[in-house]
Amino acid sequence: MNLNKNKIRAVYPGSFDPVTNGHICIAQRAAEIFDEVIVAILMNTQKDPSFSVEERQQMTEEALVDINNVQVCAFSGLLVNFMQSLGSKVIIRGLRAMSDFEYEFQMALMNRQLAPDIETFFIVTEPQYSYLSSSAVKNVFQFGGDISSMVPDCVRNRMKNRIHEYPNQIIKNRTKPFE
Repeated sequence: MNLNKNKIRAVYPGSFDPVTNGHICIAQRAAEIFDEVIVAILMNTQKDPSFSVEERQQMTEEALVDINNVQVCAFSGLLVNFMQSLGSKVIIRGLRAMSDFEYEFQMALMNRQLAPDIETFFIVTEPQYSYLSSSAVKNVFQFGGDISSMVPDCVRNRMKNRIHEYPNQIIKNRTKPFE
């Protein structure tokens, strides 16, 4: 990924398991501010994701296909090392509530300690997404709730298909039929 020295490349990292409309909103808004935004999907061996990194990358690419200056890729290891490999000095993080800020503030300070030339920019979510998280989407889906306002169609369809293929992989203790 080549970058003109006058352009700013920002990295928006996360697990995106799955990507939500809140994530998409943050990526869109970051793309309006920065020349290039890399949505970086973390391959975290300490987590047990519902979707493989390849699936998360594919869903995120589909969800962001209309934003020209956004790219999606996967990474593992330290975020600051990944960013240095891209020549990026900007981390994007979305904030929903004060509880998010405390954790994100600690992470920003840790990243700053590891790489003092990297800055973290916080984007406060739109109010309609302040409750939204990947975990909340999976919980609502688990009990047959309508997630159509929470995720793009590509994610909702993937979740529906997954439950038919692997009933116990994403959702456990299902109590209601799917819409």
